[in-house]
Amino acid sequence: MSRSHLPAQRPVTPQGDHAAPSPELASEPAAPPPEKPPTTHGRAADKPDEQRTATEEPDRRQPVAGKPDRPDKRQPVAGKPDRPDKRQPVAGKPDKQPAKARDSFFDNAKYLAIVLVAMGHAWEPLRGDSRAAAALYITVYTFHMPAFIVISGYFSRSFDASPGRLKRLVTGIAVPYVIFEVAYTFFKRWANDDPTYPISLLDPWYLTWFLIALFIWRLTTPLWKVVRLPVPLALAIAVLASVSPDIGDDLDLQRVLQFLPFFVFGLVLRPEHFQLVRRREARILAVPVFAAALLFAYWAAPRMNAAWFYRRDSAQELGAPGWSGAVMTLAMFGCSVVLVACFFAWVPRRRTWFTALGAGTLYGYLLHGFVAKGSRFWDWYDLGWLHTPLGEITVTLAAAALITSLCTPPVQRLFRFAMEPEMKWAFRRDAAEIAGRGSARRS
Repeated sequence: MSRSHLPAQRPVTPQGDHAAPSPELASEPAAPPPEKPPTTHGRAADKPDEQRTATEEPDRRQPVAGKPDRPDKRQPVAGKPDRPDKRQPVAGKPDKQPAKARDSFFDNAKYLAIVLVAMGHAWEPLRGDSRAAAALYITVYTFHMPAFIVISGYFSRSFDASPGRLKRLVTGIAVPYVIFEVAYTFFKRWANDDPTYPISLLDPWYLTWFLIALFIWRLTTPLWKVVRLPVPLALAIAVLASVSPDIGDDLDLQRVLQFLPFFVFGLVLRPEHFQLVRRREARILAVPVFAAALLFAYWAAPRMNAAWFYRRDSAQELGAPGWSGAVMTLAMFGCSVVLVACFFAWVPRRRTWFTALGAGTLYGYLLHGFVAKGSRFWDWYDLGWLHTPLGEITVTLAAAALITSLCTPPVQRLFRFAMEPEMKWAFRRDAAEIAGRGSARRS
């Protein structure tokens, strides 16, 4: 029975630099005005436009002879109380910063990737009776989790171990890991009739491995920013892990290390790299690449151990010679990167009906595991018609509908206490925040 994987965090749209006035033009004194030539309608008649200067026309902001001065509307008027400038912050009220726009492309990619994760879990019990289902399973497992990890790495580029980001790491990753690890343990005790199954935060069960992996990866982000050749170094670590059977199951370190290159790959990507896969040529090229991948997976399905794609075991634990771990790690990384690029090429760039669901993919990922595991515990796949072509299509559509519903805003609001707890009571307030509140009270 496989373990599975997935999700992750939101892009910052770069702001363009505004050109400042040239200091030379601003500081140069104006030349004295020449003799006034004949004018027509208040403008020089013979002088070309490009030679006129600001001294040849009166400044309309200055008082003109014969006309009464009008009060500047921006200045206080006698008898009227001064009104606060709405553009200035008011004491006691926090400044409102404009919300950063979310990139529809990445929200669409996260939603489509989580749908593929749910479909892969639904296809797993069907692989033994359907070679087509096995081929789809292998193809999807080649890229769906790597795609999600690449996105997680891309959005971790700004992580700098500052107090605010560490708080977010704890409340958004560590606390949900503890909550769902305990919840899954009690679910297994009840649904699988295994009341003695132990609670262990060191041995992630089922989907929770991704949370502890993301926690470790993100903590190492500052290191990957300063080393040379980060992706080759991460690949070397993954290769060593794949030939080290003594690593054990603590914190699922095999998965943490073998999936590490995809996170580091996401860290080194830049917006222009994603622009390359959004080109029309990339979308066209992705079609034959995916077709070839499906054909190869159809051939390899009865010949290959799908556990290679889970990356939770060393080569020796899979009954293969040690050297094959290095070969498979490098080969699967190359295949995964190609298919991830093809997947990104077909992700819509515009806002769609499912774009808003991209913000709730971690909810769908963790919650759908109860149904996925329950279907095995309660023998739902013992129904014979599910192993027919119509049954396989039904299972696929049901998995897509389930994960979609679990990513919706109502579900997010219902489970936010577990997925995004504020936990203000657990952290010290920043000195700047305390000083700001004190000055606001005094004013």
